[in-house]
Amino acid sequence: MTGETLIQVEHLYRDYGNLHALQDINLTLNRGEVLGFLGPNGAGKSTTMQIISGNLAPTSGHVSINGHDLIDQPLQAKAALGYLPEQPPLYKELTVYEYLAYCAQLNRIPRHKAVAAIDRACQRCGLVDVRKRLIGNLSKGYQQRVGIAQAIIHTPDIVILDEPTVGLDPIQIIEIRALIRELGTDHSVILSTHILPEVQSTCDRVVIINQGQIALEDSLAGLDARLHQGGYQVALANPPGTSDLETFTGISKAEPIDDTRFMLQCEDDFNPAAFTETAVQRGWQLTELVPLNRSLEQVFIDITCNDSPQAGTAA
Repeated sequence: MTGETLIQVEHLYRDYGNLHALQDINLTLNRGEVLGFLGPNGAGKSTTMQIISGNLAPTSGHVSINGHDLIDQPLQAKAALGYLPEQPPLYKELTVYEYLAYCAQLNRIPRHKAVAAIDRACQRCGLVDVRKRLIGNLSKGYQQRVGIAQAIIHTPDIVILDEPTVGLDPIQIIEIRALIRELGTDHSVILSTHILPEVQSTCDRVVIINQGQIALEDSLAGLDARLHQGGYQVALANPPGTSDLETFTGISKAEPIDDTRFMLQCEDDFNPAAFTETAVQRGWQLTELVPLNRSLEQVFIDITCNDSPQAGTAA
């Protein structure tokens, strides 16, 4: 049912000698959602994905997949997963069909159901026309499609995609993003990436990891709200001094642009309607009040350049 928790990660740590790659990672994935797992290179994204997929042991912590403990019940837990690592696990000397038939066997799909499973994966990933071709002769974009096909061939509840569009050209990127959105209708998806537009175009919720710690967890709507916290540009035909503007609730700083226009740095409690009313009452002759939106890149940089990763975590 919607809202059912399929992945529960609690207090996950991973050390490489004296290097603390992951520190107290906690996250969930619910049925029917696409979770964007963001972070700069080296932040710990791939390490987290490898642990969740059962390919790397944690130093400590707990991972539950579809109600099964990944350590105590690995076969049951992994049966609910489809995984595309950053380097797709392809046998390039095989044809697409031969490789997917092999993957069907690995996932214990009964022989009488294997052909239908291969056909379904090829159809969903746009591989029908290349199914008889050698994987090594396919473009990088089609090889990524084959990698996604092997991840979904057994119709798992959860699909984990680690940097699925790295190295692709713009057309291939658009096609893979469309495929990810389509997968989200039938599977729960974790999309690990450092490409910010992929998050806005494909995801329902976002987790940002930085220096091995969760720096932000928020819905896409919440993230969009952060983009609108950049302040306002205001034009006043009869402006007061900047000190008068800064006495208004929610304005932390007013910077003149020219004689009539100002850049307002605003807090969460700034009320544009109240400011408009005050401007009319005081005869400032307001002619413009335009929100200044931050880009997703600016939000990402603000969070990942913060010395305290936990500072950006949202409830």
